[in-house]
Amino acid sequence: MSFATCDICDANEDKIATHELAVIPPIFLRYGAHIKFSGQAVTLKVFEDNVLVRETLETPGNGHVLVIDGGGSFRCALVGGNLAALAEKNGWAGIIVHGCIRDVDEINACNIGVRAMGPMPLRAAKHGGGMRDARINVAGVAIKPGDWIYADADGVLVARQALV
Repeated sequence: MSFATCDICDANEDKIATHELAVIPPIFLRYGAHIKFSGQAVTLKVFEDNVLVRETLETPGNGHVLVIDGGGSFRCALVGGNLAALAEKNGWAGIIVHGCIRDVDEINACNIGVRAMGPMPLRAAKHGGGMRDARINVAGVAIKPGDWIYADADGVLVARQALV
């Protein structure tokens, strides 16, 4: 995987102006063994409920990135060590959580990239609510299924098409 988000931004200033490329504000902390990851987005919209997260991560990831709009809630974790291990096993490149995670040490041992707003030891509810493959909004950035996600130590980008 050979890319740098800074270089992508520099080479695509025209796409930033037209919103074909967006930079998610720096609200995420880095977790998982992979600092750098990329892939097409699979989107979820959930709120303090992670049944749909598990169901999605149980499917083949095929190098995609699961982007979870958890409403930015700090009240519970949407992803923990078991789900990160499931993501690794099923070939997901990474997970971005607009919300919290737990089991940080376990997640850091997984060979995937994870971005989240922070850790929270309280687990999510198990009611089964939410939507998959929806257009979501993470920190003011619209993300659609199939958009390209590029994440490294400098930040997270969302592109309407593959850029590298």
